[in-house]
Amino acid sequence: MNRESFAAGERLVSPAYVRQGCEARRSHEHLIRLLLEKGKCPENGWDESTLELFLHELAIMDSNNFLGNCGVGEREGRVASALVARRHYRFIHGIGRSGDISAVQPKAAGSSLLNKITNSLVLDIIKLAGVHTVANCFVVPMATGMSLTLCFLTLRHKRPKAKYIIWPRIDQKSCFKSMITAGFEPVVIENVLEGDELRTDLKAVEAKVQELGPDCILCIHSTTSCFAPRVPDRLEELAVICANYDIPHIVNNAYGVQSSKCMHLIQQGARVGRIDAFVQSLDKNFMVPVGGAIIAGFNDSFIQEISKMYPGRASASPSLDVLITLLSLGSNGYKKLLKERKEMFSYLSNQIKKLSEAYNERLLHTPHNPISLAMTLKTLDEHRDKAVTQLGSMLFTRQVSGARVVPLGSVQTVSGYTFRGFMSHTNNYPCAYLNAASAIGMKMQDVDLFIKRLDRCLKAVRKERSKESDDNYDKTEDVDIEEMALKLDNVLVDTYQDAS
Repeated sequence: MNRESFAAGERLVSPAYVRQGCEARRSHEHLIRLLLEKGKCPENGWDESTLELFLHELAIMDSNNFLGNCGVGEREGRVASALVARRHYRFIHGIGRSGDISAVQPKAAGSSLLNKITNSLVLDIIKLAGVHTVANCFVVPMATGMSLTLCFLTLRHKRPKAKYIIWPRIDQKSCFKSMITAGFEPVVIENVLEGDELRTDLKAVEAKVQELGPDCILCIHSTTSCFAPRVPDRLEELAVICANYDIPHIVNNAYGVQSSKCMHLIQQGARVGRIDAFVQSLDKNFMVPVGGAIIAGFNDSFIQEISKMYPGRASASPSLDVLITLLSLGSNGYKKLLKERKEMFSYLSNQIKKLSEAYNERLLHTPHNPISLAMTLKTLDEHRDKAVTQLGSMLFTRQVSGARVVPLGSVQTVSGYTFRGFMSHTNNYPCAYLNAASAIGMKMQDVDLFIKRLDRCLKAVRKERSKESDDNYDKTEDVDIEEMALKLDNVLVDTYQDAS
């Protein structure tokens, strides 16, 4: 209510009470005003009443929510279901215009303001996470793979002769298909084994640049966040190569915002060489539903070019989700989550190390990977061909999600390209292994339950029949889960790799 409304209310209720209510509302409005003025994530998270007030105030600025609005066009924000309208807080028009995803919509001042504020908050968080000199970013309603494709398509206009993308190998389908979808030919650079770690082969990258010619190369497509034993690419050295040969550099930073090490690599790469854009997922870094990503970079005009390459308007849902999340957490809340993730990484590492030693295995030494861990499965691989994949299926049916069991010699074809040793990021890794990761939001109880179930599965998979292992199993906990798992184990052994 405005001042006139409060004054009218004083004729109905004691003025002292009304003034008290007015002051309470002003405290909410003060937080909103600071957000609009500074464009930064508040230090302390907002309560739900402030958030809902803010979203309501924005939504009623959109034409579909005007009282007496008369829409005679084909896109007037009409929604058949009231439930759908409430789900989206009545932001129906989306973001952007036909020529630019970052442009302001005349029909939707509130949605446009939401979009601008979200991009501003996300930029602030990227700086807080370690990339201090980032110039611009925007939220795009596509996951990481398609967002990388958008970056490659934008570069196409700058480098019309280019047909190749140099890509240090990482066995993850979406980042590979992002290059194929954009119409380019990936040039796969195999990693080199240093101890247990798989690292960037810089000599092979530079040799391939010289062989193909810089003008024929669209960009180098590097990776930060990845599954151990692969570790983040040598971003600084790759950035220097890109600067020396005047080749663009696009970084797949899928879940790297939560890692200070990954963000430091990006910052250093931009400082000593060239990084044109880096792309990160919303769901992996901010715990929101899948469907959005952030494209960021150090050259404001290039990031604007990418936003203009997006055809048509876009869904506001990813922007709305991350805006609500960041305002709820505040910068202090997000920093706390980052700190807790690091602590959980150390705890997970120690627990896997203890368990692996109990089974004559070992935790792979991958100090350059700050998120993912791996333990060997040599004893399983020696005993039975299917023992490794059986372990994966047993974990999956016991509701352990996210763990990856990687057997030796797996071959997979992706978009016409055949990868030997698929999922291990190299043709011939020395042993089979199991992956686990410490990602943002993980709790100690998650680690403890994972270790407990992994211990049971390791015992069970070493025996000829799963029933023999269950004779000694304490069924006081998770009875239904275990019974279901036993029925499904044999069915899923052969299909586990696709599920993972």
